[in-house]
Amino acid sequence: MIGVEGKQLGVLSLGDALNLARANEVDLVEVSTNATPPVCRLVDYGKFRYEQAKRDKESRKHQHATKVKEVQLSPKIDPHDLGVKIEHATDFLCEDMKVKVTLKFRGREMAHTDVGFQVVKRFLTETAPFGHPDFDPKLIGRGINVMISPLPRNKRARNPRQNGAVGAAPSPLPRETIINHNNNNHASVSALEHPAQPENGAPRPDSFSKPPFTQLEAES
Repeated sequence: MIGVEGKQLGVLSLGDALNLARANEVDLVEVSTNATPPVCRLVDYGKFRYEQAKRDKESRKHQHATKVKEVQLSPKIDPHDLGVKIEHATDFLCEDMKVKVTLKFRGREMAHTDVGFQVVKRFLTETAPFGHPDFDPKLIGRGINVMISPLPRNKRARNPRQNGAVGAAPSPLPRETIINHNNNNHASVSALEHPAQPENGAPRPDSFSKPPFTQLEAES
């Protein structure tokens, strides 16, 4: 028997334990069934459930569920596509995920399995700073399989895609030029904003010397 303050009270009979629980206005909770004799505790059952749920939540915080991402390759994969696959695998490994690499052969490609092994080995070489293979690449059926596990964070290289390197933005159009895509004409902004002054010091004509809607009325 464990008392209210957590002290051991020794071995008691069931009747004495129940009377002691009623005297302290608490519950008699069995905390260890497999022990001989069983271990019971005097505690408020609601508080006991709350503390147990809190401990379970704390223990789950330190458990990391292992996630596995699959990357599929082919013996005739384009170098650019292979680079994209390597970038994806690097992102997964840097997020503490495992990567399953699968290379499948089709038709007569089974006669050139060495080419597939070369592709997989290149993939492993490129991802070596971020993860290590759990086993050597194996030919199973009509494909090559290998599992890559992430390296510890203190031994893992930094993800190059997270360095904040962003491609150069396209240069904006110069302010002096406006492109009319409908008529393929070019107009000068400076000319629109600052019309040319008339020569010989003549006064600049009024922009609205002629009513602006005269032409519209004439056309209508």
